[in-house]
Amino acid sequence: MRDSFAREMTALAAQRSDVTLLSGDIGNRMFDRFKEVAPARFFNCGIAEANMMSLAAGMALSGLRPVIYTITPFTTTRCLEQIRVGVAYHQAPVVIVGTGSGLSYAELGPTHHSLEDMAILRTLPGLNVVAPADSAELVAQLREALNAPNPTYMRIGKKGEPALHGQDARLGIGKANLLREGSDLLVVGVGPILGEALQAAEALAPTGISVAVASLGGVKPLDGPFLAAMAERFPHWLSLEEHGITGGLGSALLEWLADRDGPAIRLRRLGVPDAFLHELGNQAYTRRQLGLDAEGLAQTIRRAIEERPQ
Repeated sequence: MRDSFAREMTALAAQRSDVTLLSGDIGNRMFDRFKEVAPARFFNCGIAEANMMSLAAGMALSGLRPVIYTITPFTTTRCLEQIRVGVAYHQAPVVIVGTGSGLSYAELGPTHHSLEDMAILRTLPGLNVVAPADSAELVAQLREALNAPNPTYMRIGKKGEPALHGQDARLGIGKANLLREGSDLLVVGVGPILGEALQAAEALAPTGISVAVASLGGVKPLDGPFLAAMAERFPHWLSLEEHGITGGLGSALLEWLADRDGPAIRLRRLGVPDAFLHELGNQAYTRRQLGLDAEGLAQTIRRAIEERPQ
């Protein structure tokens, strides 16, 4: 996903003289082409993320369209006050990109895990919070964010994530898509971890279990009409996110369900437990330990179907 981000940023910088890229001392070689296209609009701000956020806010309020890029915890929790006061309060149209989100850097420990970012940032008024599932969704959301009047936070993966959306997908901020049809249960999620859900659904199909999988694209705004349509079809939902179980997608869905009239939905939340992770391994290992890989998800889905009221 990060390579797709670099390519799209370079293309946008060639088209628009207001697009500016700020990096927190990361991805310098990845942005070599951007620096060739727009050398005066690339700023390596070093490991001074709070200062970088304030700089971006000033740029946005002066007519530029700045995009911030660095590892997720360092562009979110490290500079939360600057996001809240400098960006969100002023509705400065900054695009904040966190790379290596979720457990992408699992082996580096909790300093590099980003399991609270969506929960924290979705509380800030006027800030979009998106989590593309693949490169196609990333590109569409980035283009829209750079034309939006308000700021956007985008959490992306690291590299090598598979394409999950079809060519006819409705992509953008606040747009959800059904990635796989099914009839027994709906998995609704955000981010590249939906690839694990699709593998689980494929593995369960020969056993007679039919699982639908949907990508919401983010947690703020939610695609209300899409969710309402899914509520008419599926009384049983599983939310899936590579994020802490508290305050993220599952919580946003529970809030949405509580605030509407309609069919009763039984929602089970799947994510990282409410605890710091002390046993370290790579992303695949950590997903497996948490039951968030395809095999673990298949077992959870099977149990959910067996235990649901008849």
